[in-house]
Amino acid sequence: MDYMLMPFMRYFDFAGRSRRKEYWMFFVLNLIIITVMTTVLFGLGFSMDPYAASSGGPVTWLIFAVLGLYSLIVLIPSIAVQVRRFHDQDKSGWFVLINFVPYIGGLIVLVFMLLEGTRGPNKYGPDPKEGLARGV
Repeated sequence: MDYMLMPFMRYFDFAGRSRRKEYWMFFVLNLIIITVMTTVLFGLGFSMDPYAASSGGPVTWLIFAVLGLYSLIVLIPSIAVQVRRFHDQDKSGWFVLINFVPYIGGLIVLVFMLLEGTRGPNKYGPDPKEGLARGV
């Protein structure tokens, strides 16, 4: 559970390194939250059909607002943890901009997020796994 919330604790921290576990646990947390909110939306009768008689009412729009607010709150930690993952692989944080390449950018970043980081310290800081190997 700590790894899921760590990006929130390091909200504006673009320096240092992050393990794969931190990135993917944060990803899973966001996936769960967004899935639950979306399920509630469609459970309340929200329809994607523009000609539908009802759009679900005020509760639907409240959930949309909460979903939008959550997306804004999570934006900075998501970028920060991605930058720290690139740092863990001894790459510049500017590699995050690959996400903006149409069609294949997201796939390229996905591959980078799956790759293991460099062992031992690099120019971005100490190995985040070293403390675990010594039992600290």
